Amino acid sequence: MNTSVPTEIGSQLITLFAALMLVLQLLLVVQRMLLTSIRLFALQSFCLAAIAAIVAFFHHAPHVYWVAVLTLAGKVLFLPWLLNRLVRRINIVEEVEPLLNAPTAMLVCGGLTLLSYIVARPFIAMLSKLGNNTLAIAITLLLTGFFLMFNRRKAITQVLALLTVENGVMLAAVAFTTYGMPLVVELGIFFDVMVAVMVLGILVYRIRESFASMDTSKLTRLRG
Repeated sequence: MNTSVPTEIGSQLITLFAALMLVLQLLLVVQRMLLTSIRLFALQSFCLAAIAAIVAFFHHAPHVYWVAVLTLAGKVLFLPWLLNRLVRRINIVEEVEPLLNAPTAMLVCGGLTLLSYIVARPFIAMLSKLGNNTLAIAITLLLTGFFLMFNRRKAITQVLALLTVENGVMLAAVAFTTYGMPLVVELGIFFDVMVAVMVLGILVYRIRESFASMDTSKLTRLRG
């Protein structure tokens, strides 16, 4: 039996889900409705969980199934539910004033994507089993996530941007090596992000209570 055929199928599936993650990231950059942004993040996290499951199955790395299960439970179910609840509680559903408009933001993201592919190009040969573009997409998620944090003022969107950066880090960990990072490191990152988001959720609510807004630039009023 030719074992290269299943490996090729796995590589194609990983490339497909990684490409979907990139598309969802670009939609997040131009999306202003907070509830829709949360759903886009949940879909992106589902694609990440699918990639982890594919790596675990096709490359015989059963411990990576834990990453898939935790991502599914935490980022696809729990965190979107928590953020949805927070948005409905503070009753602000739209990001109205990004620093850069949608066409300019997409142009910047295009430049960041090109930069990511240039950076990832030397590693293409060693990553052929996991899809040639996986690392480039992971770097793009990282860079565009930081850009999203810079471009938006609403605290909820900045929390989502932080989560997409972490998705990029996890995807890069899978891309760099067939078996990803050691499980203890993956679990540490996962729980750190979960705690950070819950703390940020509390801060978002306090900002809303104090300023009747989620615009983080209003925090400058706290300076003495």
